[in-house]
Amino acid sequence: MEKEITLELVRVTEAAALMASRYLGRGDKEIVDQKASDAMRGMLDYIEMRGTVVLGEGEKDKAPMLYIGEQVGRWEEEDPELDIAVDPIDGTRLVAYGLPNAISVIAATEKGGIEYLPTYYSYKLAVGPELAGKLDINATIRENLRVAAAILGMEISELTCVVLNRDRHREIIDEIRRVGARIKLISDGDIAAAIATALPESNVNIYIGIGGSPEALLAAAALKSLGGEIQVKLWPIDENERLKLAEQGYDTEKVYKTDDLIKSDNVIFAATGVTDGDMLKGVKFYKNIAITESIVMRSRTRTIRRIIAQHNLNYKTIPLKSSGEIRYINGIRK
Repeated sequence: MEKEITLELVRVTEAAALMASRYLGRGDKEIVDQKASDAMRGMLDYIEMRGTVVLGEGEKDKAPMLYIGEQVGRWEEEDPELDIAVDPIDGTRLVAYGLPNAISVIAATEKGGIEYLPTYYSYKLAVGPELAGKLDINATIRENLRVAAAILGMEISELTCVVLNRDRHREIIDEIRRVGARIKLISDGDIAAAIATALPESNVNIYIGIGGSPEALLAAAALKSLGGEIQVKLWPIDENERLKLAEQGYDTEKVYKTDDLIKSDNVIFAATGVTDGDMLKGVKFYKNIAITESIVMRSRTRTIRRIIAQHNLNYKTIPLKSSGEIRYINGIRK
């Protein structure tokens, strides 16, 4: 990329996290998403780039903002042309009900660097650097757990697998239990769960299960910088989608790996915590101060930065794309 936009992307996720966190526990996930998306769009337009959203939330969640094909950034002639992948809030339900592990996420590459997955959902297997290239999404869970334990020098009973707590995962959960590994069930937020496999302090070894395809791509952007791996297979939601994929020439047995999903060697990933989680702490408010924790990574240099920022709410402003206004975090118009 011609320009270094790492810190600019962090400011984008910070803005989304700050706006969403104002609605913590109110039980309204739609307003959480709306406020985060609006702030993210407004901040993106301040960045010196010609950005195109190639991965947004609109198609899966019927959201009105940050849709695929939307142009973001200044769009001056000299600005670099970038592909942008976003999830304003991964875990809107988590924010709405005050639950852990909600984050705001963005990734950017040069044009053509992010693969498009044509399904809403995918079957995913994510691991950290020590297990990258060693497991097989087509193998049985028993076999993968035995291989993982041998490579890591651990007993199977010491391994920890993260799985979304869904009825569709009953067989996966039962098989992990039969083999004897530990399970951490999560209600939402599988981007952070997949990335956690590559963070030693998380004590998570494997993420497995069926979740959103956009979330798989965003997790891949981070794992590429961390040296981890994600494997993905398309998961049609019904026979109609399966037939549609076949007509379009897609193979549901094909395994997409990290480099297939993120084709660029230079991807920037940024995330800010909204609620406390294994990867990031959530937004904290103290009188007129808000504190955020973010992580930002660049695959080309394998640089990982953690940023703790203190925002004075008497001065902190965020541009809102929907109204064209610039507002203080506390809602007062500038």
